[in-house]
Amino acid sequence: MPAGGRPTVRSRRLGAALKRHREAAGLDQAAAAESIMKSVTKVSRLESGQVSASALEVRTLLERYGVQDRGERERLEGWARTSNERGWWLDYQEIVRPDYADHITLESDATYIRSWEPALIPRLLQTPEYAETVIRSGPTFFTPERVAQSVKVRQERQRRIEEGGTHFTAIIWEPAITSLARDPHLASGQWVRLLDAGRRQNVTVQVLPTAASVAAGMSGAFVAFSFGLEPHVEAVAVRNAPNTSVVEGPEDLALYVNIFDRLRSAALSPEESAERIQRLLAAPRQLEEEL
Repeated sequence: MPAGGRPTVRSRRLGAALKRHREAAGLDQAAAAESIMKSVTKVSRLESGQVSASALEVRTLLERYGVQDRGERERLEGWARTSNERGWWLDYQEIVRPDYADHITLESDATYIRSWEPALIPRLLQTPEYAETVIRSGPTFFTPERVAQSVKVRQERQRRIEEGGTHFTAIIWEPAITSLARDPHLASGQWVRLLDAGRRQNVTVQVLPTAASVAAGMSGAFVAFSFGLEPHVEAVAVRNAPNTSVVEGPEDLALYVNIFDRLRSAALSPEESAERIQRLLAAPRQLEEEL
């Protein structure tokens, strides 16, 4: 049983991949069950993510399905080994809800992350001061201790980017950046943080100009994740007021891929984006007066 008695994003992804390979091989669940000497019910529960598969079971199933791709085999066996792995975020269970834990798990496993933010600086690029302000301004009341814990969780999440463990592309609508000028205490540090992040080989920061309001209105904030060597989107996290929903259906994923591609086409290049932020740093008072 996956940790916590509920399907985890890891067990769901593994189950969906096993089902896809089984169907591609033209086999039914009875044939899969026979190959690992388990019941059809067990195979059904494996494919739905309700129970965990061992690395040996995954290896046996992939052999039965004729999957030859070494990278794919290693990837799925790795998922099996980590499906019940305890993440660092479980030390913060009081503030990390199950849906938030799913999101962090996706971040931890992803090889490519794409983020669209129309209103805020992406959480993986926020300074501690900015993160604290956002958390305090939210609809949920947090004690000072919980605010500090929430900021710490956000900083822990950022290590994935700082250590180069994933490729991160952030598209940010310009008003989310320029509005910082109203708070000089936050502005310069956050702008420098964006510039520093954009200089990393594994990070791309693009600004969507204020005038591109039609493009900005296509979607609320979302984060897309890829888990293989190629940037093929396999999950999208969509935030709303009560929780974060994980989208995994092929048609929905294709929609978000299309939206992100349109946003990227309408955004400034990484170089132009850096120049735009540099100008903010050079003349913040003028911008504050304009706002």
